[in-house]
Amino acid sequence: MGHVSDILGTKAAQVHAIAADATVYEAIERMVQCNIGSLIVKDAEEIVGIFTERDYLRRVTLEDRAPRTTQVRDVMTPRLICTEPRATIEECMAIMTQERIRHLPVVDQGRVVGMISIGDLVKCLSLEQEVEIRYLNEYIRGHAEA
Repeated sequence: MGHVSDILGTKAAQVHAIAADATVYEAIERMVQCNIGSLIVKDAEEIVGIFTERDYLRRVTLEDRAPRTTQVRDVMTPRLICTEPRATIEECMAIMTQERIRHLPVVDQGRVVGMISIGDLVKCLSLEQEVEIRYLNEYIRGHAEA
């Protein structure tokens, strides 16, 4: 059973963030440049929320707000749901499913050390299953030849 730390070991260590008073346009521009789906939102050095693609769709597009003038603080999700490096992949899947979220900041000793997505979890589980299937096939072939 894999852990969040395993995923973080395969990803770039940088946690992408944006200032709460930045415009939504600036946030989307950074997300596109970095090929990511969310940003941690900070007010000075304090983490105040998360801004995701879903926030953009629900609170900017559907509410017909102007991305170039709307501040991130006005449309972000203020409730930050986090995990820790020693959490299991299954625990994170349960959190994401229950909370209906796709991005999970990883916190270690009060500091955000990474961000995992539902895609990261699915990829990790797929690799684990692939290894297990390969092992079982080898085991079956070994017993069939005996």
